[in-house]
Amino acid sequence: MLQAIRRVCVVGAGMMGRQIALNAALHGYPTTLTDSVAAALESARRWRDEYLSGRVVKGRITRGQAETAAELLQLVPTLTDAVAGADLVIEAVVEKLAVKQALFAELDGIAPEGAILATNSSTFVSSLLAPATSRVDKVANLHYFNPALVMAVVEVMQGAHTSAETVRLLMDFARGNGKTPIHLRKEIPGFVANRLLGAVSREALYLLENGYATFEEIDMAAEKALGHPMGPFRLMDLTGIDLAYLIRRERYEATGREEDRPPLVIAEKYRRGEFGRKTGKGWYNYPDEGTRE
Repeated sequence: MLQAIRRVCVVGAGMMGRQIALNAALHGYPTTLTDSVAAALESARRWRDEYLSGRVVKGRITRGQAETAAELLQLVPTLTDAVAGADLVIEAVVEKLAVKQALFAELDGIAPEGAILATNSSTFVSSLLAPATSRVDKVANLHYFNPALVMAVVEVMQGAHTSAETVRLLMDFARGNGKTPIHLRKEIPGFVANRLLGAVSREALYLLENGYATFEEIDMAAEKALGHPMGPFRLMDLTGIDLAYLIRRERYEATGREEDRPPLVIAEKYRRGEFGRKTGKGWYNYPDEGTRE
């Protein structure tokens, strides 16, 4: 029986996956990061080195700490090699259920027998993924917030299939990564924080689409009147308008409810490829950040 999580594998080298992986490495966990797209893995390698160098320059970490973290975070192109020896595999791939289900089935066949398989998704509950494996008791949601290196809270959601031991190990792992874990004792899509944010976002989009105020004014109300660190539209730019669109589309396809249909303003942004900071344009313009990973 697994006594503690000591080695980690993160699948998916996008902004969330690479941050989750580096966060673990910075806290002393030998970690592998893998992606099916070679360019994404190479981008993550450059980002890792630039990020660590920047932290040293700013005096946040020592050069020795940076070198240790770089050594602990290994970028591995082959999934089988990446998961070998892992106690915990964290999935951080695209928010498409079929892709995640296929990945969990593959992971079940190649990950060590006692390894926990966790998804970073806050859209899909782990009971949708566990049946693809033969280790349903070791499957759970482990949800980090963006940016994962900075945000202090991690949500651990326990499905009816998830063992208490798996929850304990994940809660301990989150604390070992310098995070404050929230234990959700039963499944609900969106979890706690994103359901709260979702309510704000839906109302913000309603106000914009119906011409009550501009997106800048709505953000100002959230930031200046309510004390939110970031308005809903600025936050969408940070997390990705494409992600917001895909989540709403998946929900609409699953429920058929008109209220779940992606708002037209989001669909139009998605069609034009205006995803936010990562493309240089979303609700706001980011001329120095376009196409950055």
